[in-house]
Amino acid sequence: MLLQSGLHCGRLLTRWRRDPGTIIQAVIYPVLFLLMLRTVLGNSVTQATGVDAIFGTVPLIALVAAMSGSLASAIGLRRERKAGLLGRFYTLPTHRAAGLVGRLMAEALRVVLTTCLIYAVGFALGFRFDQGIAAGILSMGVPLMFGTAFAVFVTFLAISSSTLPLVEVVGMTFTILMFFNSGFVPTNAYPPSLRPVVEHNPISTSVDTMKALTLGGPLQSPAIQSVVFAVALLVLFLGPAIRGYRKAAGSPT
Repeated sequence: MLLQSGLHCGRLLTRWRRDPGTIIQAVIYPVLFLLMLRTVLGNSVTQATGVDAIFGTVPLIALVAAMSGSLASAIGLRRERKAGLLGRFYTLPTHRAAGLVGRLMAEALRVVLTTCLIYAVGFALGFRFDQGIAAGILSMGVPLMFGTAFAVFVTFLAISSSTLPLVEVVGMTFTILMFFNSGFVPTNAYPPSLRPVVEHNPISTSVDTMKALTLGGPLQSPAIQSVVFAVALLVLFLGPAIRGYRKAAGSPT
């Protein structure tokens, strides 16, 4: 199964590499967003908080890249299902789980590559591993964990319905959450009524975990919340995603 999953993974990586929409969503958009935030808000946030804003924006954009790439992939999965490609793969003498496993492998590799790119751009803008190289590398695992769990979630949505705009609605929801988190400004800068929402926003907990591993600060609480969120997505949606993928592959449309 591993070899067959690897073939599916390679197929998806090749298709994404040749798809302008996926490249824009997963690579160009996050890099431009990082540069824009640094140019427009970076100095203002740094002066207001006393902490270089790049330590918040780089983790935030790494998570944004993981999510936006998964959303683009989920839309592509829906097209493959509608075109009958999943059904054709289902008729081949391959392991039934190879398609979904290969997709998740490709998602994980995509997140790793885009995270490395975002960190590289961040280093050019002043981002550093102040807590050491080991902790800095560990921080890069947070988008991988978050992005893989999110990919399982949106994969389930993409195959659960071919007509309802579920993936698009989720994308809009996470876009809203993206502007109410600790990546832009510290939590205490928000109005008191919004602070509980911002503090426990899964994007905020992941950003705070990455900030603690690169800049310093409390690590245990945000790290636990981030792991709980990722595990919850996997527990709730991995099984339905497997069953839905099998059903979608076995159906004619």
